[in-house]
Amino acid sequence: MISKSKNLIALFTVLFLFLLGIQAYFTYKTYQLREREIYRTIHKRLTPYTDRLEDKGGVKKIPNQSLQQIFIKYNNKEISKKEFLDFFTTNRKNVEKQFSQYVDNEFKKEGYIIAVKIEYKSITFVPTKTNLIDQPIIVYETENKVTEPGSTNTGTWETSSKSVSDDLPKIERNNTFFLKSQTSYQILNIKNIVFKDLALLILCCIAILSSVLILYIFTVKNLIRQQRQVEILHTVVDNISHEFKTPIATLKIASKALKKNLNPETLPLIDRQITRLENLMSQLHEDETEEEISTTKPEDWDFFIEDLIFTYSEIQFDLKNEISQELPFDKNLMETMVKNLCENSVKYGASIVKVKITQPLHHLEIEVSDNGQGMEKKELKSIFEKFYRIQSNNIHNTKGLGLGLYFIQKIIKKYNGKIEVASKLKEGTTFKIQMPYEN
Repeated sequence: MISKSKNLIALFTVLFLFLLGIQAYFTYKTYQLREREIYRTIHKRLTPYTDRLEDKGGVKKIPNQSLQQIFIKYNNKEISKKEFLDFFTTNRKNVEKQFSQYVDNEFKKEGYIIAVKIEYKSITFVPTKTNLIDQPIIVYETENKVTEPGSTNTGTWETSSKSVSDDLPKIERNNTFFLKSQTSYQILNIKNIVFKDLALLILCCIAILSSVLILYIFTVKNLIRQQRQVEILHTVVDNISHEFKTPIATLKIASKALKKNLNPETLPLIDRQITRLENLMSQLHEDETEEEISTTKPEDWDFFIEDLIFTYSEIQFDLKNEISQELPFDKNLMETMVKNLCENSVKYGASIVKVKITQPLHHLEIEVSDNGQGMEKKELKSIFEKFYRIQSNNIHNTKGLGLGLYFIQKIIKKYNGKIEVASKLKEGTTFKIQMPYEN
């Protein structure tokens, strides 16, 4: 039962994690799709403007200089590399504010914070196939800088002109330049925008997963509760089945004795065992009957041992009963405790069982000692466990369910008592019980 429950819990956990993974995967894919849609919108609306910026070089002319002339002068080494790069830096700074304002105004309604960068990846002098730059040159850039481009657009174009050298003889030169450009876009607040758009979807996913998790926890708790009820039922059945053995065995012996001859002590013994059986049966229906406290009278301790003497006639039972008053302990539980201890002694080879019952100030003390086979020291810490039985060479030498001492410990705990055990192998065992009570 427990194994099946663990398997069901494990299966439920795997399925829940699988569902969680699917939800996370589709949410992530939806996030990516929405992000691409936004970038497509940005690209579609900004491309016409950025294309106009690059029309015929796109750079606003500086007096007496054009983009073509700058390329020619740099190619002919008429200007230095620093002057060449400064030309683009100066021009970029001059239009940066205007460029930023246009981009910001274009998407002000949507609340997008956009960064744009246009750069030349290469400038090739066609006749000699010489690349004029060794790293990209930023031509235009917004005040918001691009750090991780979300979308890029590449383009190629060329600019050409012809010139005649001043040298003699005059030579006509073909000044054609091939340019590769790249426009990069980044929405700096893309995560906030997408999560805002997907808020309803995310909340629904969380609600579904939370509902499944709550049902899962409720199911597990209900399963654990049912298992505990089953365990309690098994414990009750084990207890009662164990306790039935002694009165049944006693009644059998009494029945045989009646067949031979009528002993005056036999009928009271039968009455006591019948009463005990009735009490055990009432435990099965304790919810249907009123709880009655059956206290233990001084003579009851004698009856417990007399029943054992009758059942185990070959065993010497020595009782020392110093109880002089009625004690507030359940009679049935006390009978179970004393008889279980004595029957354990009989099972494990005792021929003499001594029982001493005293009542110091507000305490009940029970001492049961025997001359049986005893126990090894390592066994003592386990003997009160449910179903535990002492083994010899991995073979059980005595019959039983391993429940007697378990029930004894439960009774002692109920009355806030304590139990001590001392044993020597092949010499015997002594149990000492102390349970407090009030007048």
